[in-house]
Amino acid sequence: MTWTAPHITRTTAGDLQLALGTADERTMLAGWLQWHRETLLVKCAGLDQEQLARTTAEPSGLTLLGLVRHLAEIERWWFRRSFAAEPLGDVFTGRDDGDEGLKGVDAARAEHDYAAYLDEVEAAGAAVAGRTLDETFVTTRGGRTCSLRWVYLAMIQEYARHNGHADLLRERTDGATGDHPRS
Repeated sequence: MTWTAPHITRTTAGDLQLALGTADERTMLAGWLQWHRETLLVKCAGLDQEQLARTTAEPSGLTLLGLVRHLAEIERWWFRRSFAAEPLGDVFTGRDDGDEGLKGVDAARAEHDYAAYLDEVEAAGAAVAGRTLDETFVTTRGGRTCSLRWVYLAMIQEYARHNGHADLLRERTDGATGDHPRS
């Protein structure tokens, strides 16, 4: 049986602006990060496992499923491994091999990889629950001191960049553009 990425409901940017326009900093950062997470899933919605794993912008090897896997790795890296200092390896690849989930995409594992992404998002939220934006940690790569605030901003930037890629990949897959992929 072929698996298809589920349709999701995402708050519009306008509604998000209304909801967060006067919110506190933590609520704004968490809200915009969640919006970008949902944007990635909107770009995958309605596509089957083969479409998610297909390269469509050659010579690039990027795929929508590869982006989902990559962002699961980045979620784990910044929130759990770095900020919360959880002793974890990578989600999909050998520890610290530089792949960051982009390689090794297998259409047959799309449902598993998608679920692993959702699990990482949930675990990231648990790792920062009750922690303040001013809390700091020292990175294992480069030994720099960063705050949780910086992690939120870095994650929003990471998603914004890759959602641009996802937009292009989705359009090249089935012609869908904008916020409403074809049903």
